Amino acid sequence: MITLPRILFAVGAIAALLFTAPVMADEDGTTSSVMPATAKQYTNECGACHFAYPPGLLPARSWEKLLSNLGNHFGENAELSNNLRQSLTAFLKDNAADKVHNRLSQYIARSIGNATPLRITETTFFRRGHREVPQRLVKDNPKVQSFSRCPVCHTRAAQGSFRENEINIPGYGRWD
Repeated sequence: MITLPRILFAVGAIAALLFTAPVMADEDGTTSSVMPATAKQYTNECGACHFAYPPGLLPARSWEKLLSNLGNHFGENAELSNNLRQSLTAFLKDNAADKVHNRLSQYIARSIGNATPLRITETTFFRRGHREVPQRLVKDNPKVQSFSRCPVCHTRAAQGSFRENEINIPGYGRWD
């Protein structure tokens, strides 16, 4: 017999499946994906100048500090209206590494501890993951130039995936 509670349960279960960000597991059971940047305001505003980094790559306190000084955003003036800045800050903080239930984001948050990094490249997680990559493939590579340009090598970075088997370094090829 179909009852209202069963219908509500089914609708809730379907909604959970549809609106949950995909998380891919590697062979060792870990995840190398974070929730991609999904807020249009964020991808439009921040993505106009640089890659719209997934919020799960930094803790909430880092995002708050980054957006509190947009007049000097890594040497550039990226000031926004108060309302837009508050909206973007809320999105980033709500989906930050220390706020979401995603294994990779939680791992990143634990690796940071109480620090407040302003760059993803300053995190222990990032440094461990890139320690084997020679400078000639990144900084000395005119097609890459910087570790901050994730999507240049991580072919699915925009989808929040940073799996090693999806890396393709320009001028070098796949990273296996």
